Formats: sequence, structure tokens, C-alpha cells
Amino acid sequence: MKVTPLTPNFVADIEDVNLATINDAEFEQLYSAWLEYGVLRIRNQDLDDEQLQTFSKRFGPLEEAPFGRMSEEDKAKIKNRYVTTLSNIIADGKPIGGLGNSEATWHSDMTYIETPPPASLLLGIEIPARGRYPFANQYAALEALPGTAQKNETLTVKHNAAHTSVGKLRPGFEAFDDPREAPGAIHPMIKTHNESGRPALYLGRREWAYIPGMSVTESEALWMNCGPTWQLRKILGHKNGSPGPHYLGQPLRYAQTRWL
Repeated sequence: MKVTPLTPNFVADIEDVNLATINDAEFEQLYSAWLEYGVLRIRNQDLDDEQLQTFSKRFGPLEEAPFGRMSEEDKAKIKNRYVTTLSNIIADGKPIGGLGNSEATWHSDMTYIETPPPASLLLGIEIPARGRYPFANQYAALEALPGTAQKNETLTVKHNAAHTSVGKLRPGFEAFDDPREAPGAIHPMIKTHNESGRPALYLGRREWAYIPGMSVTESEALWMNCGPTWQLRKILGHKNGSPGPHYLGQPLRYAQTRWL
């Protein structure tokens, strides 16, 4: 297996490994690279849904795709609850996958549940010629905050569960106008990675985010104080961010605690 860092501490390319037949020694090497670089682009893979799911299980228990408050009856109609399609292709007037052709906002996947999955895996099947999937380093984002903001270790953030990353209301949720009314889990604003031991900013999506114990005005003011970090997520090509080109047959594995 060949591991090629794209920068000294952020994102690496993985080559010369078959994820469908990966052995324990290879997985240990891949896992170590994942902890070190946070985002892995694994080249030249041809996986079906079952193989993708089997490989993902090696990182820990799987979480169902975000269906909202869908009934168990409706969930039973879904072919696979752990592998879902994201696509902007329209067939018979409907998108064939989730999110459609809308622009997703910066986020970490599923932070709105009490125990978010440690990582996500994306497999490129059909990618636009100039398609990009950027990531932002939240270790670096925390380090870039003003000193006073870095001291807010006791603050928490409510992560909105009602909307998708493109702003659409999930099935079974009702609209609201006040972020304090948003359903969702509450997590520390600064979270220490349980394996690396390093602290990282842990914000989730900006939309409808709320800091419990504050008025909405106070909460919004503190978010504005974190403004430089939201800008960092847009800075591409250095340790704080990566344009992350994503090509056909290249899974992306990324750590949820460390990256947006």
C-alpha cells in the first residue's frame, strides 16, 4: 500500500490496495494513515453496495442514513439503510439520490445525534468533470481562533437535526423560526479526539446552530466571533483546507471529529 500525503498533515492519497479484499495488516496501515491525515482518497476501487458496507464496518458500528422521523414501515421499503445515493441526476422528474443538485453547506455528517459516527465514506460513481469535495481542518481552525475564543472550552452547541445540509426540512419535522426550538443533540464546542488526544473545533452546520444558556443575540454574537473559522473552511489548498478533487472509483474516508 502506498500512502502519499497531499500536505504534511492534511489529506493523503492511498494506492495499491483493494478494499474488497483488504487484509488486517493493510487495514491497520490504512487506519493509521486515516488518524494522521484525517481525509483519505483511496484510488482505483470497484465496490458494490455490499462491499462498501463491509469495508465501512471495519471502522465500527454503522449508523443508518439520515431518514428523519420516517416510520419503520417506510424504512422497511428502503433497500439498504446504511448505503445511500447522493446524486444531482433527475429521472422522471425526480432526483435519483439525496440532496439533488442543491449546494450543501459546510458540515460534519450527523452531528445532530447523541453519538455521531466517527467517520463517513463516499464512493465516486459518476463525478462532474470539475467536481470538488472540499474539507477543512478543525485542528487548524481552533488554533486560528482568537485567544479568548479558544478558552470557551465549557461552551456547547446544539446541532440542528431538522434540516439537511442543503437546508430542506427532513421528513417528520416541523418548521421553526427560533434556533432554540431546533431539535438535535448538544455537543462541546471544543472536542478532544479520543485517539489523537488533540482538541478540535466541533461546530457542525452554521444554519440554526445555537449555544445553550445564551440569548439568541448572544449566541449569534459569539458565532460572529468564530467568523474567521468559517472563512477558513473556504480557504483551499493549505493545511486549513483542501479542494479535495474526487474522481471515479475513489472512496473518500474522513474523520468526523476533525474535519468539515
